Amino acid sequence: MPKTSEDALFAELRKIDTPTITNVVATYPKNPLCLGLYNPWTENWYTDTSIRCIYPDMGPRIGYAVTCVYGLPDPNFQGRLSFMDVIDALDAIKKPTILVIQQKWPTELMAKAGLAGEIMVTSMKAVGCIGMLSNGPSRDVDAIRRLDFQLLLGGVTAGHGEMAVQAVNVPVSVGGMDVAPGELIHMDENGAVKFPAIHAPAVLKNARATLDDEAHKLALLRKATNAAEVRAASAGGQYTPKKG
Repeated sequence: MPKTSEDALFAELRKIDTPTITNVVATYPKNPLCLGLYNPWTENWYTDTSIRCIYPDMGPRIGYAVTCVYGLPDPNFQGRLSFMDVIDALDAIKKPTILVIQQKWPTELMAKAGLAGEIMVTSMKAVGCIGMLSNGPSRDVDAIRRLDFQLLLGGVTAGHGEMAVQAVNVPVSVGGMDVAPGELIHMDENGAVKFPAIHAPAVLKNARATLDDEAHKLALLRKATNAAEVRAASAGGQYTPKKG
């Protein structure tokens, strides 16, 4: 399949760490390189400490969000949806995709539901999914590591009981981040951030400029030997001793 401009865009975004992406999405609204897409404190646009990156050495990933909700079987709804509806949703959207699963279990079961294992992930990868984000645990992390498929999870556990798909492609909340279907998810060992796909070119442009600015400041900071030089470097300038 021929490469597109979006493929090239995503390839460049995968070279950038997720904290830098958050910096230009919303973290520093007073910085001219920040797009200010969300109020950084009051909106839920990045994940919190409840989410764990399973393969921190895998590097950043970016993809379109497909969402679903899992929970206990409901006798009033059972059989309406299945994992194949999730696969169909992944297959229908532009690639690559990241599946965002909100797990809704009773409190006593939340840490015991090892939801997505090797079979599920292999099925997901077959239709262009490159990673999964979930507020609950999953399993088979040794086998999934070999699939080059990233997992950001609430934890890891070995088993589960009967479970069911409750909804597909609805707004979800996972690890402190609210996600709508079709939003872009950028994630690495630091966590995940979301933003509307229309802003991807600006995010890349500003992230590159941010990294260039930080590289300049870091070069000065590494040479600093006193508070005056640190202050000057932090402002982006070289310290010049006063004359006289």
